[in-house]
Amino acid sequence: MSDAFTKVQLTTSLGVITLQLNEEKAPISTANFLTYVTEGFYNATIFHRVIPGFMIQGGGFNTAFEQKTTNKPIKNEADNGLSNKRGTLAMARTQVPDSATGQFFINLVDNRSLDFTSATASGWGYAVFGEVLEGMDIVDTIAKQATGSRQGHGDVPKVDIILEKAEIID
Repeated sequence: MSDAFTKVQLTTSLGVITLQLNEEKAPISTANFLTYVTEGFYNATIFHRVIPGFMIQGGGFNTAFEQKTTNKPIKNEADNGLSNKRGTLAMARTQVPDSATGQFFINLVDNRSLDFTSATASGWGYAVFGEVLEGMDIVDTIAKQATGSRQGHGDVPKVDIILEKAEIID
């Protein structure tokens, strides 16, 4: 990816993560994510799902652990040729392929099982739309935090990891 690609800085309670988005291969996912960033949607949210050896997920819950209201779901772009490799940024979704809204995750390892294999319910995969440019050490620190259950959700950090601010940077 070149310097012409949009960069987003995530300031978290554990440090700063800089992302580089791939508008060329994932225009819908990138535009969707940037809409949430510019609306301030991600500010004061938490990383609510942390699974060591897999991924960290955020963008869905505020610090009171209330699910945030999102925009409409977007088309799944997992067939864009990008792979769920360590350090990549992807859209989280339900079992329905075209259900991604505001939640995203960062892959901690190569998760090729999440890649597109076919245009079927089980083959769609998860759309990669960017990568960590700086701060993978922060991502790894997040992954090491103790987790438990909270309001029926598993793998929730016992101490909130807050995404304080998400902003587009030069």
